[in-house]
Amino acid sequence: MRYTRVEWSEHSAEGRGFRPLGDKEKALFVEHVPAPEGGRALDAYCGAGELAVFLASLGYAVDGADFAEGALVRACSKHADADGVRWLWLDVEHDDPVELHEDGYDLITMRLSVAFLRDRARTVRALSARLRPGGALVIITPLVASTPKERRDTALDEDEIGLLTEGWEQAERRDADGLAFLVLREPQQGFTTVEKGRPEPQAVLGACAVVTDAAGRVLLGRSTRGMWELPGGRLETGESAEAASVRELAEETGLKASLDDAHLLTILHDDRVDVRRISAVVRITAWTGDLALPEPHRFTRWEWHDPHTLASLGPVFAPSAQALEAVWPGVLPDLPPVHSYPHATTPPTVDGEPEEAVRLRNQMADTVIAGGWAPSTRVQQALRAVPRHRFIPESPLPAAYDHDLPIVTRRDETGRAVSSISAAWLQADMIEKLRLDPGAVVFEAGSGGYNAELMAAVTAPAGRVITVDLDPHVIHRTRRLCAEAGSGRVTAVLGDGSLGAPGHVPAGGFDGSVITHNVWDVAPAWREQLAEGRYLVLPLEIHGYTRAIALQRKGDVLHARDWTYCGFLRDRGGAARTTPKVPLAEGLLRLRFHDGPVLDATGLDEALRGERHEVATGVVLPGGYSYATLQLYAATTLTGFCRLTPDRSADNPLVAAPPGQGAAALIGEGSLAYLTLVNLRHGETPTESRWEFCVHAYGPAGPILAERMATCVRDWDQHVRHSGYPQMTVHPANMPDHELPAGQVLTKHTSRLVFRWPGSAECAGPEARTETGGADE
Repeated sequence: MRYTRVEWSEHSAEGRGFRPLGDKEKALFVEHVPAPEGGRALDAYCGAGELAVFLASLGYAVDGADFAEGALVRACSKHADADGVRWLWLDVEHDDPVELHEDGYDLITMRLSVAFLRDRARTVRALSARLRPGGALVIITPLVASTPKERRDTALDEDEIGLLTEGWEQAERRDADGLAFLVLREPQQGFTTVEKGRPEPQAVLGACAVVTDAAGRVLLGRSTRGMWELPGGRLETGESAEAASVRELAEETGLKASLDDAHLLTILHDDRVDVRRISAVVRITAWTGDLALPEPHRFTRWEWHDPHTLASLGPVFAPSAQALEAVWPGVLPDLPPVHSYPHATTPPTVDGEPEEAVRLRNQMADTVIAGGWAPSTRVQQALRAVPRHRFIPESPLPAAYDHDLPIVTRRDETGRAVSSISAAWLQADMIEKLRLDPGAVVFEAGSGGYNAELMAAVTAPAGRVITVDLDPHVIHRTRRLCAEAGSGRVTAVLGDGSLGAPGHVPAGGFDGSVITHNVWDVAPAWREQLAEGRYLVLPLEIHGYTRAIALQRKGDVLHARDWTYCGFLRDRGGAARTTPKVPLAEGLLRLRFHDGPVLDATGLDEALRGERHEVATGVVLPGGYSYATLQLYAATTLTGFCRLTPDRSADNPLVAAPPGQGAAALIGEGSLAYLTLVNLRHGETPTESRWEFCVHAYGPAGPILAERMATCVRDWDQHVRHSGYPQMTVHPANMPDHELPAGQVLTKHTSRLVFRWPGSAECAGPEARTETGGADE
């Protein structure tokens, strides 16, 4: 039985069809889900509001939601004096859930409504994601066995009850005067692939149809074998994979599709027992008709599912799981390997997204723009246009559109993150630094899809992006997701990004180049393949401190124009570098030498057992104040610089290092000094607190090192603190000293960096120069 909003509203307004809340139900609520302190409840499809008002009497703050306006009018009228209930006109199955509380609920109820939901499993999973820790979902439903035949479409049978309880750590069932009272807690994550037994030889060649609706949800059927499956089946004699998919879709679901809208993406094969199984993955881009159940002996229901929920779906037929992974790589982790043979034709772009995604995308764009990270109209329009969630299909929409959240998309066998999508504000900032024009051709090292599509949107209508990555899986994923939701103007290339994109460089060079992983050095190819006057933007490590820097090419020299504090995953290509580390104090401390040679640490263990010398600098900052320039100033002006990192997993009384990646430190003559912050005053807000830079030192030369570090901090406070980042130029590694400008020089493998700090003595004349680091031996 399916009702429109208007029909159900009229039905509700007339007061028909509402079973009163029974005493047994009330007792079960009191016993199993008493209201915690500050408890909040959602009564989904609240009807006349009786349950919502009862939950409020238990101490819950209640949202009573219903898709029928007539039901809410009646509820408000009947319970006008009720406290603690907020009435919402909302269809939790289909509407944007913007009105629901962001911090979730301790209790969610669905009374006498679940049988009416078409996408029942999806809706229940979406609601379960809104439960607070320890919260419960209570479903109350009639049972087919005790319901008159003419009303059985309002009830569930035992198989459907089992499907509702599937995927929960705790599932209790009680009887409430003939109603099933289900209390579900702790939704499980994960899925399993399921086989059907040994296939018959004539059934080994089949097709899987991947179909999505206007909200971008994929169609799956719950089979009578107890698993989820895509529409599809075996190919008949002489039948193409596309034709088989269209035919099976109609036979199994009632939906009609044209052969012109059926696109073969890939052929998968694996061995099932002693039979080779071949599955054609067909993407269907358009269809008509109403979803039905023409083969009830094979399927109990069909539902539309959000891609990010597939990994928590439960049992999935193995070929269907592999087909879903072929369309959205990464959406189902840890599948067994299969052989894949992509089809040669251009994959189709497929539209479709929920209203919630549009709202969240605009909300993300508003936040990024308000933060000053996207001042240009073109970048602002790109943030609003490119569907970020479709390049992270495994992530829920709120996470996909969190402007400050980087999302890991691939890990290696040890669990270390090796590929991710960066925070949206940082992506916008780096694209702004490129200063791109319409029609520009852009190089990107480090793929993922979304960032490349943002740049494609900025350079529309004729611009192109060449994105390079050394991981075959990342390139496959980028190509597939860009094909699904992209512009058609992104080319993903397998290769080492430190070599640029040979064979794809336009005449005159790229109009912009961006590196989306931390780099220790500036690869020559990035400069050589960049057009004169254009910009290379990269997260460059300088003594381990990372800044996204815009470098403008002027001949063989790159000039720094803009700096942003940031952090990315590290390079894994040919230019990757392992940071030398020296352990101290039986591993409680480590010295890191990010640039330059490893300095002699002899005597430091003994020094750390001695008395600590302390020097107050007199430089005071409010809480939350950025001292990012001090980090670089100390690193590039102090000889003997390194980073001191304490082991934070253990109680470490040796150092009082500030949080982060380690303290700025100096070593020499068997002694150590490091910079830390001491709290002078606590405040109600961070800006009301006050912190002072202090230097702690150990060893016979500790006082001298401490004074050098303290002098550096005072010089920064006087000359640099309010002036910003230095002038910096990047030169080829073979550039001799006498041709370099005055300043502090940091030599890496393939480049030499020269820093000119405001007020620095080394900037006074062409003869003044300091070498603060060198290439590793």
